[in-house]
Order: sequence, then structure tokens, then C-alpha cells
Amino acid sequence: MATLAVPRPIPSHRPTSTIDVDADNITPPPSLESSAPSGSPQHTALPNKHIPVCPTGPAKFTDLVTPPPSPGGAQEFRQTSLLYPPKNYAKTVAGTLAIYEIVASQVAEALHYAASQSLPAASRVFPWLHGLHPLNHLQQTFFTGRRGSLHKPPSGFRAVTLVKADGDLTNSRLKGAIGPDEIMKNSPTAEFVDPDPTDGFSVRNFHIQTAKMALVSDIIVYGDDVPQTRRMAWNIAAAQKRWREQNDIHADGIQDYNCFVCVCPFSDFERQHGDLVAVDAAGCLTGQVLDLVRQERREMWEMTLASEISHNVYMGPTPEPGSCEEQRFDILIECSDLGKMNPESLKQVAKCASEKEPEVFHEFPSSGSILPPTYSQTEADGILNTCKWLYHISHGILPDCEDIEDIEFKDRAAEMCFDKKRGGSNTRARKILIHCADGYTESSMLGIAYFSYSTGLTVPDAWLNLHTTKVRNFFAYPTDVALLKAISPRLLCESPKCGKENTNDLMALVKNEPSWFCSLDGSLPSRVLDYLYLGNLGHANNPALLREMGIGQILSVGETASWREGDLESWGEENVCVVQGVQDNGIDPLTNEFKKCFEFIGKNGKHQFNSSFITSPE
Repeated sequence: MATLAVPRPIPSHRPTSTIDVDADNITPPPSLESSAPSGSPQHTALPNKHIPVCPTGPAKFTDLVTPPPSPGGAQEFRQTSLLYPPKNYAKTVAGTLAIYEIVASQVAEALHYAASQSLPAASRVFPWLHGLHPLNHLQQTFFTGRRGSLHKPPSGFRAVTLVKADGDLTNSRLKGAIGPDEIMKNSPTAEFVDPDPTDGFSVRNFHIQTAKMALVSDIIVYGDDVPQTRRMAWNIAAAQKRWREQNDIHADGIQDYNCFVCVCPFSDFERQHGDLVAVDAAGCLTGQVLDLVRQERREMWEMTLASEISHNVYMGPTPEPGSCEEQRFDILIECSDLGKMNPESLKQVAKCASEKEPEVFHEFPSSGSILPPTYSQTEADGILNTCKWLYHISHGILPDCEDIEDIEFKDRAAEMCFDKKRGGSNTRARKILIHCADGYTESSMLGIAYFSYSTGLTVPDAWLNLHTTKVRNFFAYPTDVALLKAISPRLLCESPKCGKENTNDLMALVKNEPSWFCSLDGSLPSRVLDYLYLGNLGHANNPALLREMGIGQILSVGETASWREGDLESWGEENVCVVQGVQDNGIDPLTNEFKKCFEFIGKNGKHQFNSSFITSPE
């Protein structure tokens, strides 16, 4: 998901080495308009273990355009560290190698001190941190026009990397600790991995940055197995020496980085420095350390929790088999790419008497899988019939007797009608969960269709109200927009809420489509907070949609939206903030603009009726 910018619309660990410790396709975005003020083959690339790569795919060589240098020059920068020079630490020498002993309190002091250091300018660490392998001509071509040596490690940079000797991070894990396999080659010689990708192109190689940063770090090795911990420390010290020798030709005065071995047991950290313990010795999360990956999973889980969108009908993520969450529901409909429509199975559920157990698990095609205008009448009928039977099951009712063709079912319905006249019904309302793997994507089309059918709202109103009044987050595709637009008349005409409405009036509602729906690609801006949305340029170019969502401010970062004449005036110039000079090239920093952005959002954007919208490059 990207942010929008709206300017003025004017015109397991490696084996121990044999060291003898006793021996000597992308194209960068165009430049922004000044529309508003702005304050030899190497090893295979590391697998992405932490953050998904934002793949860009191969691009044509001729399509690559070197981004212009960011404005301004970098000042001299040098970080200090309590670990350098290592004069306060006991030193052990083996030939040309040396390691230093450190205790738990010193580790804590060094980490806290390092965390207080200023970060270097982005221009000092990029593009080196993106990964520039000598054989990756695609990546190199993109950055060729930038000043300075492409391969030069950032000078003045001194970080601290924690390595757990045994590589098992499921227990006894300190804040930010990694396993040896993330930085060391699995080879007989002690050597760092070469994380730079040998092919492909990306300015978002987050997954290599751990290994890259280890190269410019003092490294602390800890673990309760003392011999194993010391062996790993010697291996890393040897790798540091080798890397320094190999890279002296690329850098002027490359710094010395050292390896430290923690001589204290992990229990010392648990007793005296609990703020550094992410996972305790028993393998339990302490809650003392923010784990961004786990936090993202938690927030995604909370964002997509099952919620009721209509009477007894819920949308949410697929529950664990046999879990309490699964048992909350009587009927579960899974939406997936392999799912098929089978309204007949739902019809059988509706026929099922209360004392009988109906079929619990059903399926349905995923969002985006039914492609108009190639869909058949059978598929359209299937969507409508699915909505119809979901409505009857969730309300514990059956269709009117005269509307039923199935003789057996008609007899059953007649009995039901007679029972209701006597005040007693043999059926009951059942709770239904429409679900998919992430609770956000594959189930969207069915959820919107049913919400329109069950409420009698037009498809555009259902689309918007599902997000606003029902506070349901979802993602749909352009094909879903076209499909639901095509069957919108039937959804209204067959809706139980519109049974007494004149057909001509319903058709007039369908034709009276709001202007914002014509430009909708299926997705809505993502709700980050109750008062803050994140979106892309397509959303920014649809100001009517933003207004309908209660958004009153737009913060535009590095993008130029196209509004019709008069839109800015009606929106209010004071409600639009444009940040210029920032491109999606993986280099330009946004930190200098934070204060301005925060002040703009805080001005009016936290009001419950005036949310803020942020846009940026895709």
C-alpha cells in the first residue's frame, strides 16, 4: 500500500570451522512538479526470513533510469561506542586474532548507548545497504549515476550485533539477537555471507540488511554453552579479519570491528536486565521487548477479527480447526481460489430441522476469480441463490411456499408456514462465518454481495457502509466492482428488504450511481488508526470517495494527484499538505519532514469527523 500526495490541481547454525585458536525492474518515479511548497560468482542471495521482499520483477535494461541525487550533501558522520576502543575488556589472543570478554552489565550499557546514537544520513548507507553485487548489472545500472563508490561501506558507522551461539532463538533470546547462520557461511572456513543479490532488482532488500549491518558492527556472542560460545566468537573474529582484508581496496580507512564473548550466563540478564530479554530460558515471550514482526501479525489479527456484518452473518479469518472460535459458528463458508459455488448445499441446510446436524463446511469462489464479462448466467444465479439461502439460514426462515419448485421442499415449507401460524417453528436461526485465510481479501466479494442483498442497499452504498458503519476492513478487485455492478439490479430486486418496492424505483437507484464509484478499483484506503488512512494515488485522485469516508485532510508525499478544477477550493487549501523532494528510489529520506507531517495531522486530523489521509508512491 502506498501513500498519496495531492498537490494543487492547477493546470539452524553453521558447523564449527577448523580454526586453530592456538595458531598464528523498476523504474523510478518522475520528478515532482513544484505545485505546492514543501518545507567471481558469489553465493546465492539470503532468503528473506524477516520481512517480505517487495519484488519488483525484472525490468528491461533500457527502462532503467538512474534517480537524481537527493538534494543537499552529507556532513561528516561518526558514531561512538562503549565497545571501541576495547581497552576496558579482557583480551584473549590467538595468533593474529583476538576476542574480548564482556559481562551482562557491560552488554546492557553498550546496547543502551548504541541506541542513543544518531542515525547516519540515508545517503551514507544507501545504496550500499540495498545490495550491490558486482554481477548484478541491473541493480548497478540503476545506481551508476550516484556519486561515490557503490561498494564503499558506510564510514563512521559502528553498530552492535548480538549473536546467540547455538542459533536457537526460540529460547534465551536477547533483544535483537540473531543466529550465526544469518551472517556466517556454512563452509569450513570462517567467513561472512555475501548477502548482495546476484540478480534481480529491488530498492527494498530488507532481508539482507541484518547481514549487511553485521559487517559494520562490533559483534557480541552469548550462550550458556561456554566452549561453543567461544568457538563461535573465534570464528566471527576470523570472519571479521578476512572481510577487512578483502574490502580494504574499496574503502578509505575501513574501521576495525571486534568480537566480544559474553562470559555471564543468560540468567544474569533475566535477573538484572529484564528489559533486554525478548524470550526467556523457558521459551516464553516476556513482553518486555517490542517484536515488530509479531506486532504486525497481532495487529493484522486484530484488524480482521470476525465481526457481524448482518444478522447472524460474520466475516473473518479462517479459524483453527476444532478451536473455540470455529465452534462459535453453525455454518462456515470458506472463500478460496479453489472454491466452487454450491447453493444447493446451503438449501439442504435450510431444510434441515433443528434436531438434525446440517453440513457445517461449505465453499465459495474467492474475490477476483469470477471475471466479467465472461461470467455465465449460472454464476450470477449462483451468487444470488447463495445470498438467498444465507439469509434464510441466518434468520431461521424459509421462502414463501409459492416461490418453491422443489416438491419435497415445498411440503416442508408448507409445514413451516402452518407451524408459524400456530406460533411454533421447527427451524432455528444459525450463525454463519464467511471466511478466508487472511479474513481480508478472498471473502470480500461474497461479503459485499450479501451485505447489499440483506440490507437492500445499492452496491456502492453497501461497499462504503460495510467499511464505515460496520467497521469491516476488506480488499476487493476491479473485477469484483464490474461483477457486482452487473448483478446489482438483481441484488436489489430479490432482496427481502425491497420486496414491496416498485421495480422502476429500484432501477432508478441502481442507475443513480455516485461519482466516486466510477473511479473505484475495488480497494479503499487502509484504516491505520481511527483517524488516519493510508492510500495510493488512485485513492487521492478520487476526492469524492475520501469525503464519503469522512476524510477531511490529505497529506501528499512524493506524488502528484490530478483533481478537476474547483476540487481544491472546495476541499480547502489548508486541508492539503504536500511534501516535495521525496521519491520512491529507496534513498530519499522522509525524516526531515516528520515534524511538518505530524503537526499537519495533529491540527485537525484527530477529530472523529475529520480523518487524515496519507498518500505516497506505490
